[in-house]
Amino acid sequence: MLTQRRQSLKALGLAVIAAGTTATGTMAAAPEDAEIPTGARTLAALTKRLASLPRRRDFKSVPMILDHREQWDADALDAVIHYAGGPKQSWDNTDLVGPWLNTMRNAMNTEIWGFKHPDFLCISATHGPAHLALYDDATWEKYGLAKIAGGSVTHNSFVAIPSAMVQDSSDFQNPNGAFSPRSNSIAALQRRGAVFLACHNAIWELANRLNTADTNPDKLSVDALCAELSNHLIPGVILTPGAVGTLVELASAGFAYVR
Repeated sequence: MLTQRRQSLKALGLAVIAAGTTATGTMAAAPEDAEIPTGARTLAALTKRLASLPRRRDFKSVPMILDHREQWDADALDAVIHYAGGPKQSWDNTDLVGPWLNTMRNAMNTEIWGFKHPDFLCISATHGPAHLALYDDATWEKYGLAKIAGGSVTHNSFVAIPSAMVQDSSDFQNPNGAFSPRSNSIAALQRRGAVFLACHNAIWELANRLNTADTNPDKLSVDALCAELSNHLIPGVILTPGAVGTLVELASAGFAYVR
């Protein structure tokens, strides 16, 4: 069911300029080695559309409650909410060290190969402790996010492309391959068309927590610290005004809710 679309997506990446910036923020990059299911024309179109839309990452100060579209990635979020394909599923993910990436991967595998729905769209409405996975390495280091994550977490191990993902994708039954538990990562699922939504409320609450704990080396105000955290979300993530509220919008648009 899967085919590699490297050439078309590399061309798209050149057109978008993967690491470039615009007046409104950082452009989202198309995954260079995306694994979109054969026949998933609507999902491929969404992936291409999202790659062309900017993610604003030039915030200077962000209030506690967002009330204007320019304060989040509104165009990219609209594209997801109005996705014309299906089925489509939204996950309410809060547990950083839980099985969230594994269950999303299983849902995608089942829909694509079991039920023959190549246009299946899997969304993570990410908040709570799980939201820590959406910050880049520089932010983890600067603000000691491993201490907040707790347990045995020492760094952001939830993002990187695992070695299993670069294996031959034609063998989808490979127990060590691209669609196996060895490929449980945000970047791996993004390559397959999954979308991860960031939560402004989680960002603001983390900024307030860091400020209260005096883990704020630049002595920023909470609103400025919230802006800095927003500017350091990992590539491809869509910033929303709040994950829980966005789940309502997704449900109204026909997304099946899973917690």
